[in-house]
Amino acid sequence: MEEEALPFPDSPSEKCSCPGSLGSSDDEDVEGLLACEDLELNPFDGLPYSSRYYKLLKEREALPIWTEKYAFMEQLLQNQVVIISGGARCGKSSQVPQWCAEYCLSVHYQHGGVVCTQVHQQTAVQLALRVADEMDVNIGHEVGYVIPFETCCASETILRYCTDDMLQREMMSNPFLSSYGVVILDDVHERSIATDVLLALLKDVLLARPELKLIINASPPLVSKLSSYYGSGVPVVEVASEHPVEVVHLGGAQREALEAVVRLICELHRSGEKGDIAVFLACEQDIEKAYETVCQEGSNLNPDLGELVVVPLYPKEKCALFKPHDETDTRGQGRQRRVVLTASPGESLICGGTVRFLIDVGVESRRVYNPRIRASSRVTQPISQSQAEIRKQILGAASSGKLFRLYSEEFASKDMQLLKPAEMQEANLTSMVLFMKRIDIAGLGHCDLMNRPAPESLMQALEDLDYLAALDNDGNLSEFGIIMSEFPLDPQLSKSILASCEFDCVDEMLTIAAMVTAPSCFLHLPHGAEEAALTCWKTFLHPEGDHFTLINIYKAYHDTTLNSTSERCVEQWCQDRFLSCTALRTADVIRAELLEIIKRIELPYADPAFGSKENTLNLKKALLSGYFMQIARDVDGAGNYLMLTHRHVAQLHPLSGYSVSRRLPEWVLFHEFSVSDNNYISIASETSPELFMQLAPQYYFSNLPPSESKDILQRVTGHPSPVSTAKQGQHTCEKSPETPEQRCAVQ
Repeated sequence: MEEEALPFPDSPSEKCSCPGSLGSSDDEDVEGLLACEDLELNPFDGLPYSSRYYKLLKEREALPIWTEKYAFMEQLLQNQVVIISGGARCGKSSQVPQWCAEYCLSVHYQHGGVVCTQVHQQTAVQLALRVADEMDVNIGHEVGYVIPFETCCASETILRYCTDDMLQREMMSNPFLSSYGVVILDDVHERSIATDVLLALLKDVLLARPELKLIINASPPLVSKLSSYYGSGVPVVEVASEHPVEVVHLGGAQREALEAVVRLICELHRSGEKGDIAVFLACEQDIEKAYETVCQEGSNLNPDLGELVVVPLYPKEKCALFKPHDETDTRGQGRQRRVVLTASPGESLICGGTVRFLIDVGVESRRVYNPRIRASSRVTQPISQSQAEIRKQILGAASSGKLFRLYSEEFASKDMQLLKPAEMQEANLTSMVLFMKRIDIAGLGHCDLMNRPAPESLMQALEDLDYLAALDNDGNLSEFGIIMSEFPLDPQLSKSILASCEFDCVDEMLTIAAMVTAPSCFLHLPHGAEEAALTCWKTFLHPEGDHFTLINIYKAYHDTTLNSTSERCVEQWCQDRFLSCTALRTADVIRAELLEIIKRIELPYADPAFGSKENTLNLKKALLSGYFMQIARDVDGAGNYLMLTHRHVAQLHPLSGYSVSRRLPEWVLFHEFSVSDNNYISIASETSPELFMQLAPQYYFSNLPPSESKDILQRVTGHPSPVSTAKQGQHTCEKSPETPEQRCAVQ
């Protein structure tokens, strides 16, 4: 292997001369040979390296990870699993994959190429672009990326970045990952469901493929847990941090975090010290509030201090990374200081360099799924100590930096857990269980997870899949379930698409699926723009509900793209209507991908017929086939909707078409319900008891708890309830046996 190994970029390599062009003179031939003989060839594409390659090579050599290159390569040659322990910005996400590509090249790709997973699709794309630049190759050829509903790869791709869920999906058709010689799991500290599943499945794959290499990039606090999980003999390559960071604890500021953040930003700007500011807030709502306040306060500051540019960075949306200034871009703009407002998990979206100050509120708002009520709730809790350390390391890449923590050292030691909770213990597991049932067909059913999910969550997931007809009588995947698993969607949405094939409304259902899967198409509105936005949005309202309104918006956008002469015209059209052009583009891509899946598995596809009464009814039937578990009834005519499955009461979201038009249907099917300060049901459309009884499985209906709503449904089928009719219609408030809060219940 050592004899076959090709030289690494920073080591001497063989020189290659270039012949002169045909028809040239002898002198020209000699000059051409002299000019080309010192050019070093790129082993990945056979072309001479550009001058930019050597410029970037100097930057790479300055990264903390670079000093561990040969130690890592030695461990890679001798071991099947290697753990790299390093903080943020040490270079492990960009350099280690390149070194692994060199290893695969040295063995002539006899075991395959390299794949590197990321939790966030933004970082997967940006890393692929950066690494292609550093390797001096073309993106989409030697280096590529795969993210949900977007692929930028070719048959000759040597190194690909992908999201962890996309590699997980690839295992459905290629369970032993035979296309790869090295698998790199990055951002393991995020503890996403897909990453945890991959960690477990790869233990079996490594046994079946001794030649496969697994590299795990982890933050230092997680290393001991990973070492015991994969075996005590797994080597660990440790990367030291680069620069010390000054940490200032501002205890007591946490109670009024937003005010403290704004005050601190203004003080830093007045100080005149150079550098951008990054702020970690608790949630997206805080980002919106801080954005408005900082913009307002910034306009009142002395203009001689320079412009204060506020950049809201919503981690859950598909947005670009926050990257350092390019000096050539800012020469004519005067002095600028950028303030980046983000929240968890935005740590990986901020590239260091110009960030000199970081403000951390120390808490985050997380969605925690409750399987008993089939709904998520927002819980504000302290971040973990490992998250706090990762945020600190954002400044570690800079020559100097100052971290302001809006919490005391006592709070950090007593209230913060060491590690971030695994997503598997807080999320809906229905999609994961569907995948595990699918992968069980390939013989990888045994899954030794690092953190076991709650039995209650697993049982609820199995129950839901059973209701959706995804399981057979033995608990294995049915043929219907296998088809559902082909769609990279929530199982309920997959079921609705399959039902739409039966009801001849696939075209419209694909549009709905794309619009609810993409980020919200409604822009985050600045204060004062609400009335103008609602006026624009009213033009898209459909009387049958929000699902139909989304079709109207997509059709209007699609028609605009067909008739516009430039992308700028489309962007202006969206901006004038307070719609997100990025979200609508994403929906367009998602829809095209779903259509490809429909064609690939040869499902029937009817011509669009949106607007007819028959099509409207068929769409409602298709939606109910997947979302019969998400039905609510207005119990008092005032918009208080009681869920069929539990005693929670919610209101329609303010952006719902019914809220705007002030028409409240009695029965609604909704896409999402979240328990929070304002319990809202989002994306709702009117339905009827007759449709519900026609399309919901009978054994699901029989499991519904007794209520007035259930009595109404039973009367629809001609089976009166045994509950006394004298009690029907009486609305009382009683204590729920599950929660101490007062809940409105119907008896």
